[in-house]
Amino acid sequence: MITNFRPHFSLAALLLTVTVAHAEPPKAAVFDFQLADQGALGPTDADRARLAPLSELLRSLLKDSGRYEIVSTDPVKEEVTKGSDLRRCNGCAEEYARKLGADVAITSEIQKVSNLILNINVYVKDLKSGKPEQSYSVDIRGNNDTSFDRGLKYLVKNNLPQP
Repeated sequence: MITNFRPHFSLAALLLTVTVAHAEPPKAAVFDFQLADQGALGPTDADRARLAPLSELLRSLLKDSGRYEIVSTDPVKEEVTKGSDLRRCNGCAEEYARKLGADVAITSEIQKVSNLILNINVYVKDLKSGKPEQSYSVDIRGNNDTSFDRGLKYLVKNNLPQP
């Protein structure tokens, strides 16, 4: 019996080592969705109201996927709100993310081409590697909550890199 125990013990030790060696996911500061330049259309109250729930859905999807450990952006929320658009501020999102102790800065925006054609854009900047920012986009049809939810779920599942 003891001779049979040793191989099992070795296998268990190997599995434990592999499990311990598995790296924790990077910490990500996922900033709230913003509206891209809406041009002549301008944002509606419904457009603005959709941003917070969509932001929470993105955080939840990323956390549940195991890709990232989500850090709260609340400590810099007021500063972000007072500042300019995160996509046009010359790296301010990266600075905010570093203040929060994040490894990755994730910004996102909604681009409204028309009431029928919209884009969900997500930008991922790895702060540790120095690699260029990566952008991911999905086009949706229909300016309603269902289209946005489906579009964002599709983008996270099929476009963003897996861990």
